[in-house]
Amino acid sequence: MRFRHPDGTTVHLGYCTNVHPAEDVPGVIAQLRRYAHPVRERLGSALLGTGLWLGSTAVREMTADERAVKRLRDVLDELGLETVTLNGFPYEGFQAGVVKRRVYSPDWTGEARLRHTVDLARILARLLPDDVGTGSVSTVPLAWRTPWPDGRAAAAAANLRRLEAELAELEDRTGRRVRVGFEPEPGCVVGTTAQAVRHLPGGSPYLGVCLDACHLAVEFEEPGPAAARLTAAGLPVVKLQASCAVEADRPAAPEQRRALRRFVEPRFLHQTREHGAAAGVDDLAEALDGGLPGARPWRVHFHVPVHADPAAPLRATRDVLRDALAVLLGGERALTSHVEVETYTWAALPSPPAGERALIEGIAAEIDWVRNRLTGLGLTEETT
Repeated sequence: MRFRHPDGTTVHLGYCTNVHPAEDVPGVIAQLRRYAHPVRERLGSALLGTGLWLGSTAVREMTADERAVKRLRDVLDELGLETVTLNGFPYEGFQAGVVKRRVYSPDWTGEARLRHTVDLARILARLLPDDVGTGSVSTVPLAWRTPWPDGRAAAAAANLRRLEAELAELEDRTGRRVRVGFEPEPGCVVGTTAQAVRHLPGGSPYLGVCLDACHLAVEFEEPGPAAARLTAAGLPVVKLQASCAVEADRPAAPEQRRALRRFVEPRFLHQTREHGAAAGVDDLAEALDGGLPGARPWRVHFHVPVHADPAAPLRATRDVLRDALAVLLGGERALTSHVEVETYTWAALPSPPAGERALIEGIAAEIDWVRNRLTGLGLTEETT
């Protein structure tokens, strides 16, 4: 989906395909046919954005055989889909039975993350629609926070300089600019926007931040000050991930603890923070087992559908997402042009969708919710 901001910027809206377990190119294509195309039809839109997740196997296939990239691009065109952004955070096995901290490996201290991200940028330059000159790739927020001695920080900084040089060469060669957004996530070296300012180089035409509304909420960051902080540091928001966290306003209450227990699951890491507490914990089970006081509200890194609250007495942090959309796209100037709905946890929910049709309808409802927020902010949906 495309929208026109009052300042003339074209804003792209889609959803992230990391919700689908596809590791190779045939699998990605099959999931586009099975889910993304029906989602587009459910929305009644002529064009739908897909923020592709391409794992290491698919990337190797497309790097070794350019025909695989063309085949994927042809299928996107055939199905009325477009790709302007890639999710380069998970490297492989994102929908495996247990992911947890493996999602942060390889990190930006090593060659593998650099090469994977450069390969993604090169692939994206070929997948971009003919009338789009700029794409984005989201990536790991440098690394998990420990260990992080000076030597690892220096290695990451060197890799970021190499990344800039590779992206500049790509633009010179293809005329396509691909920007990489480092995605602040609780528990990582870059866990907040303040840490993004501290650890990432500002003023680059190629490097910026992927702002995830769920992660903002978990860290109790307000979107307005967060965006202002990034702007002042010269760190553009190359992509907004439209997402919501779980919130419990009275986590010590027995009924809320019972409800939170239903969100404890083995696949993903669910960092939990208590408002005003000096430190958080790295998973929800730890919080429930006494890791947090429980005297003030909790927010949990568990992406829940953006259009609906979880079962009472819990709620979703939809207000933070509304504010993020308003701050980034409700002003005189668009502060981002890529918006990606990223609820990758549908299968891990306490009450997951019952079958393919329910998942398709759920994803479509999320996109429709964001679409209505964008038009409510004064953006105009492009229908051709």
